[in-house]
Amino acid sequence: MLLEQEALKTIIEDWSFHTHIPKAGLTRQVALPSSLQPDLALLIQGVRRGGKSTLLTQLPGHYGLPLSHCYFCNFEDPRLLNDLNFTLLDQIIAFARKQHLPAEKCYFFFDEIQNVEGWEKWLHMQLERPKNNYFVLTGSNSCLLSGEFATALTGRHITLDLFPFSFAEYKTFCPDKNLADYLVAGGFPRSLTFEYPYQLLQEYFNDIIYRDVVKRVKARSPDSIKQVVKMAFETCGSELSFRKIAAVTGLSVDTVKSYLEAAEYAYLLFACPYFSFSEKKQLGRQKKYYPIDTGLRHAITNTSHRDFGKSLESLVFLYLKQNYENVYYWQEPGLGEVDFVAIQGSTITPFQVTWEKPESRHEKALLKFYEYYPQANEVIFITKDNASIFLSK
Repeated sequence: MLLEQEALKTIIEDWSFHTHIPKAGLTRQVALPSSLQPDLALLIQGVRRGGKSTLLTQLPGHYGLPLSHCYFCNFEDPRLLNDLNFTLLDQIIAFARKQHLPAEKCYFFFDEIQNVEGWEKWLHMQLERPKNNYFVLTGSNSCLLSGEFATALTGRHITLDLFPFSFAEYKTFCPDKNLADYLVAGGFPRSLTFEYPYQLLQEYFNDIIYRDVVKRVKARSPDSIKQVVKMAFETCGSELSFRKIAAVTGLSVDTVKSYLEAAEYAYLLFACPYFSFSEKKQLGRQKKYYPIDTGLRHAITNTSHRDFGKSLESLVFLYLKQNYENVYYWQEPGLGEVDFVAIQGSTITPFQVTWEKPESRHEKALLKFYEYYPQANEVIFITKDNASIFLSK
């Protein structure tokens, strides 16, 4: 069934900016491609409420596009609930093309595209035979580039992972605040101006669990998923035992693992694996998990606001994840721990993170680490005294 033209026209006009200019918002410090291309889709992925929709509205201004040629649609609009299939996408293209000559360029900004059934194959065909149509899409889970879509669009997409505000962006938004303020508040944009930020962050947490995690694992109830994710948040920075969580929650080990994987697909948390050149040894060790946002962690756990050590470690992990090819941890029983091992090309850089000054245990662990990996770069220590400078690079 086709959506009525008048209804489609109303929805497109409601979401687009043909009669008014979008609000500017904070300019995000992200690496956008130099231009949009008709045979390459720009896909913006990230956690819900992390700023994807706002970035989408900023792109016409960033690229100098005429707003009359830009068509926006958010596929979480309830008016589209019964029409979320590739036919709707065809209708949107046809609607725009009636207003422009074939040689004119049209730009389509599709928000939360994962809600549209069959969008992967549809987009594949659009990019295979470009017709002056340009596509920018957002999605709230990283499975957008898994399976069939990844195979079909090899070399046909550019992916941008968008996180909540970084510390540098937070300082631009809240110039009077400091690192400790950021560790407590986090970087979800709207919560920084809301009267009751933790209440809003708790709603975000529930929304992500319901919409992205429950759907992926097909769980009947979100309560056990919330329990697992909350435990991962509380123990961030420590090796996480699936068996221990299974024992506490009454779930199977495989179920715990599937819940955490689904939470990672939803950008709710991230795994940090053990560092070793031996894949067998790496897979044999437990992972650490870090939350997408320190403010969100505080909002849904019983941890104290003064838990700055864990929060700083989480923040450094997120920074490294966005700036290095791979991030690991290293730890051997009785030998100590190196918080992070960042890999860029063939270079190995260890990081030690502590709120106060480094202690003898940090040095002891490093001595052992360098015995295993003498080719590694000199360690970088991150403390409350230099974290602001490091995180603002």
